[in-house]
Amino acid sequence: MPVDYSKWDALELSDDSDVEVHPNVDKRSFIRAKQNQIHMERQRRKLQIETFKYEHQINDGLMKRISSLLNALKTHASEAETHNPGEVAFQAIMESAGSPQDDKPPPRPEGVHAQEGPAPTYTKMMAALLDQVNKELDEKKPENRYNAMVDEIGVHLQKIRDLQQKLEKELAELEKEEGRKITSEGIHTGFNSSYVNKSAPSTSTTKKADDTKVELINPNFSMSNPGESKPEEENDDKEVEASPDARKFANIKASDYRESHAFIGSHPHILSEKETDGLLIMAFDAQLDGKDDSARQYVHQALLLQYCRALGKDGVALFFKRITTKGHQAQDVFYKDVQDTYYRIKNRAAEINAQREAQGGPGEGVEQIQLHAVDPGTEIKIRIPPEKSEDEEEKKAREIFEGFAPDMREALNSGNLDKVNEVLGKMKVDEAEEVVGLLSEAGIFSLEEKIIDATTAEGQKHLKEMEEQAALESYAGDPE
Repeated sequence: MPVDYSKWDALELSDDSDVEVHPNVDKRSFIRAKQNQIHMERQRRKLQIETFKYEHQINDGLMKRISSLLNALKTHASEAETHNPGEVAFQAIMESAGSPQDDKPPPRPEGVHAQEGPAPTYTKMMAALLDQVNKELDEKKPENRYNAMVDEIGVHLQKIRDLQQKLEKELAELEKEEGRKITSEGIHTGFNSSYVNKSAPSTSTTKKADDTKVELINPNFSMSNPGESKPEEENDDKEVEASPDARKFANIKASDYRESHAFIGSHPHILSEKETDGLLIMAFDAQLDGKDDSARQYVHQALLLQYCRALGKDGVALFFKRITTKGHQAQDVFYKDVQDTYYRIKNRAAEINAQREAQGGPGEGVEQIQLHAVDPGTEIKIRIPPEKSEDEEEKKAREIFEGFAPDMREALNSGNLDKVNEVLGKMKVDEAEEVVGLLSEAGIFSLEEKIIDATTAEGQKHLKEMEEQAALESYAGDPE
């Protein structure tokens, strides 16, 4: 039977003792140079494979967000014919925004794009894409800007798809080339088994081994990966801290959008993810200390920066235009996000304070869920679903209402929010959260403008705030 030696054709050797070189060339130096050339080529190929895999993963995440934005824009296409296209596009962008937890791309493998700075978030990538689309539309000046924007975003999506196909093809070629060569790194033990009877170690031997144990200065140091030393968790919080300018911005009154707009204009550097995180940490610390109003204020200013940053190049002007337009639906979206974020911080702070109290540490009283209007110019109104209604949504809302406990139904029927908060205050946090969710689902709460009694000092104060708000509406200019 003939022997097949073809399987050795793929064996790649890094040295060769039988190589013939010119008499004027040192043989050992030539062999070492050849070895280095083979190793460098192998490392370059592996790094290229890791780079292509990482870029493919990033493009997948970006394509998912662009597709979501396209679907939202197409869903609202009919509204753009009868409403302001800019407002409709703004609503679509807000609906397609993903959760903050998924905004950061996966970490880069070691050596991949090592010369570049930190990887931008998906929000920044989408903002850059929208900036590019707007520039192209400004140059083309189409009659229907909304439909042209949808088409232009679709073109960019197709470009990324084509790039993905190119990456997949090049990646397959590199992996095929990598698998064609047999190297020492691909060698592994197949079946190997051994058994040796050993006598039990004596007590003296064990004691000696314990005595010679080395005590490390840094116990978190990993011998297998020297570059991986586990830092303490406390250092992470110290790194994220709001700058002095961001702290000044955090203390601007939430309803004073004129001052907030002017402050961002003179301090544009606070429009960063780090500053947003720093303000949210300030809100968390304030909530731990029981300062509800300060915590809610910091959350409002933090999300204001986040929205301005997420809306792209003209995000600042666009945000203040929409938020100061009376009755604009962007206000509901923003205020709901502020309220939800604040309650998440409030509930988490309550859990920590409860743990501290159980352990005998600092913590005051029992945490409660209370309802308050975020916008100073509005108040929460209670609307009871009618008993007899043919509308399916009204029927469902009535069933939710009748499912509440008698004391909650009585408080709701009174129309007094303080009584509702009193009932919620007697509940556990998780139970109160569930009730608030059902109240929201049934549409029992609604935001309405306050009726100001200008004959009292307090009423005159509120009236002055309303006049400032009216001035803001005339102040905000249309960025378009």
